[in-house]
Amino acid sequence: MPSYILSLDQGTTSSRSIIFNHAGKIVSVAQKEFRQHYPQAGWVEHDPMEIWSSQATVLTESIIKAGLKPSDIDAIGITNQRETTIVWDRNTGQPVYNAIVWQDRRTASFCDSIKPQHGNTIQQKTGLIVDAYFSASKIKWILDNVEGARQKADNGTLAFGTVDSWLIWNLTGGSVHVTDVTNASRTMIYNINTLSWDDELLSLFTIPRSMLPDVRSSSEVYGETAGRILANKIPIAGIAGDQQAALFGQMCTQKGMVKNTYGTGCFMLMNIGDKPVLSKNNLVTTIAWQYNKKTEYALEGSIFIAGAVVQWLRDELGIISSSNEIEALAQKVKNSNGVYLVPAFAGLGAPYWNQHARGTIVGLTRGTSKAHIARAALDSIAFQTMDVLKSMEADSGSAIKELRVDGGATANNLLMQIQADVLGVKVVRPEITETTAMGAAYFAGLATGFWKNIDEIKEQWSLDKEFTPSSNENASLSEWKRAVETVKFWAEYSTKSNI
Repeated sequence: MPSYILSLDQGTTSSRSIIFNHAGKIVSVAQKEFRQHYPQAGWVEHDPMEIWSSQATVLTESIIKAGLKPSDIDAIGITNQRETTIVWDRNTGQPVYNAIVWQDRRTASFCDSIKPQHGNTIQQKTGLIVDAYFSASKIKWILDNVEGARQKADNGTLAFGTVDSWLIWNLTGGSVHVTDVTNASRTMIYNINTLSWDDELLSLFTIPRSMLPDVRSSSEVYGETAGRILANKIPIAGIAGDQQAALFGQMCTQKGMVKNTYGTGCFMLMNIGDKPVLSKNNLVTTIAWQYNKKTEYALEGSIFIAGAVVQWLRDELGIISSSNEIEALAQKVKNSNGVYLVPAFAGLGAPYWNQHARGTIVGLTRGTSKAHIARAALDSIAFQTMDVLKSMEADSGSAIKELRVDGGATANNLLMQIQADVLGVKVVRPEITETTAMGAAYFAGLATGFWKNIDEIKEQWSLDKEFTPSSNENASLSEWKRAVETVKFWAEYSTKSNI
């Protein structure tokens, strides 16, 4: 009898495959990074075929590393970078253009142009703020700018999908074109009240309905692997966008529970129950998951650059040679000595939503060292999270007492302590921080009966370490606010001046 769940975790910079046993413990992990493409300033792309090939590679590698056979896998769960947009030909299975990544800013001007007239309608229907971050304007760009794409779309031969849809299409040999409610809710064309694609918004973005995947729950059997990769057909039974998967993996199943994931970006979600409540403080409302015919919603604050600032220090500046060196480097100084880094490399997300902002470092002196810049980079992650948490508290009307954290950067104890100090709340790190992959695995296992119910998997969550506030960061907060205002000023100035 199959004894394991395999989770595909397709992220912004790498594809991973993680196998879990019935106790929720990790049996094996395989990971492969893939190339980032930057054709122009503010543009970010991936090769969809490289996404697929890297994910297929790690899928088989994780099974081999665990010493298992495909027949040992009960089901596959999929979690993914969410808003990244892929359009492909249904007949050939070939993408018509590179994947346009969620960080991409090329459609910012178009979004600015429709926001005054349509912003309120879009928020009421989708829970989202009009921004190039989401999928709709990316789809429109591909149809308007790739030769022949508009005609093919009108003829019904093109398919759109976020990365989950693309992976399932390939895993099933092109027989299944689906997504789940969590990913659909990130497109800016899905109505989270009626739980359906919205004709008015499709018309606004000139997107043919024929391109769209069927929208399903987060936990059900969607199809089976086609056998081209694995000898056995394995059910694909769970889908959730990465942040919603992490919310579920953290077992934030009660209203008011909050998690923050520290990955390429930083994403804080609060479970708000079974009714969508629109934010008054520049957060977005999104679908948390749909399970057992019940839809749960969440408030979300999206920070575009978090762990990616560490990669920037490594790859572009050469301050460190590997990402795990940043903690030791930052610990060489007591603080940033007045240096503040605002990593608005892809604009500012929540709660500012400034599409034209660019990264800035302020407070440099002759005595500034690379250790100060490293510390400022870690501070920036914590400060951006603080900005979102304050908005979340204002929307919910209550103080947040505990923040559950996950993602690769939570291994950095210095960052976690800085985070607790800045927020003034307890930061809680679970024993297993791969909660994104775990959430997808849970959804898959619940669909097949591998796990009986949510109560059974709640017992698997266990604490690794708590970080409690140890200092007052009020002075630093005021300087951070000043640095952000500087970024916003230059964004407005450069837009008006066309520089």
